[in-house]
Amino acid sequence: MDTRYSLFVARYSVLIAVGCTAVACHRKKEAPAPVVPVQVSPVIRGSIRNFVTADAILYPRDQANIAPKITAPVRRFLVQRGDHVKQGQLLAELENRDLAAAVESGRGQFAQAESNYRSTSGAALPEQVTKAQTDLDAATQGLEAAKTLLDNREKLFKEGALARKLVDEAQVAYAQAKAQHDTAEQHLKALQSVAKDEQLKAAAAQLASAKGQYDAAEAQLQFSQIRSPINGVVTDRPLYAGEMAGSGPLLTVMDMSSVVARVNMAQEQAKDIKVGAEATLTPADGGEMVTGKVTIVSPAVDPNSTTVQVWIQAANPGERLRAGASVHVAILAETIDGALVIPASAILPSDEGGSMVVVVDDKDIAHQRKVEIGVKEENLAQVVSGVSAGDRVVTVGGLGLDDKAKVRILKPGEKRPGEVEEKDEDEKEDAK
Repeated sequence: MDTRYSLFVARYSVLIAVGCTAVACHRKKEAPAPVVPVQVSPVIRGSIRNFVTADAILYPRDQANIAPKITAPVRRFLVQRGDHVKQGQLLAELENRDLAAAVESGRGQFAQAESNYRSTSGAALPEQVTKAQTDLDAATQGLEAAKTLLDNREKLFKEGALARKLVDEAQVAYAQAKAQHDTAEQHLKALQSVAKDEQLKAAAAQLASAKGQYDAAEAQLQFSQIRSPINGVVTDRPLYAGEMAGSGPLLTVMDMSSVVARVNMAQEQAKDIKVGAEATLTPADGGEMVTGKVTIVSPAVDPNSTTVQVWIQAANPGERLRAGASVHVAILAETIDGALVIPASAILPSDEGGSMVVVVDDKDIAHQRKVEIGVKEENLAQVVSGVSAGDRVVTVGGLGLDDKAKVRILKPGEKRPGEVEEKDEDEKEDAK
């Protein structure tokens, strides 16, 4: 009896346990789905900027690789690497004592040629011209005497006081005097117009030659003094005093008051970039970002890389940016007005590929929608299609949220469950 009762109690207990488990499972299946707390943001119409980003290398605003025009040993340097210099400042001197002597010799030859030219151009006529003038004067006097004699004899002949023979002799004498006078006059003119000009030309040629030699010697002397063609800082000085300066650069000076970032980008990226467009430069080493503007968009495509080179110039106060450093460049290509804009955190990957967002309707039901994303700017993104202005999109809590799930929209400043705990855990880790 006791044994049968014990078995009955045991079987009854098992049935009750199994029944309770089944009921519990049935109740669990019928339990309503939990409401997911989410944060939302409205889809708005506004302006969004399209930035083209790329990596670039920095170059100085201006650079001079100063190579001497003559070959000579370096006498002395007046600057070191890192020194700031001004345009025209003397940076180095080459050995030039032989050049200085050549300048003195050239100066003397030039002075002598200049004196000779002044003497030739301002002096009296040469001896030949003087003799020709004397001959002309004598011929003129002879002509006048022969004329006077001829006039007197013709007068006496008309009065019958003189024979015809004497008049004929006077006419012959006058003709001879006239011929001598004309010859002397032509000879003097020839000497004055030709000989004088040739002497002046010869003197002028000597003067020009002497001046050319003097200028050349002086230029060679000036070449021994190495001056900076630009304002900037000395970045390289490969030689030491006493070494021979040849065809290679003796000094390198860079103007780092501004830097130029040169970007090689695809033609599709460069098509919307214009000269004057705003840009930002962020150093790869995490330095402070600087702003600049596009100064050059190459009109030609590099035939090797099929890219377009774009230059962005930015001020470099304190010369914090260095030539040769890498920077990340963001160039403002265009501003799109009236675009549908949502927070970038609302964009989720779609199982079908592409992007999607979760839209919450007026009944707080979530709906997955596939969208086409356009331009992105920092934490914002343009939606080309898939949503309308005024729609509420989930910005926090949308990842893993089922389609048509019931949600609860959090109030501003309200935390989602677990966020506080996560924050506390992070603070504990930081404290450790």
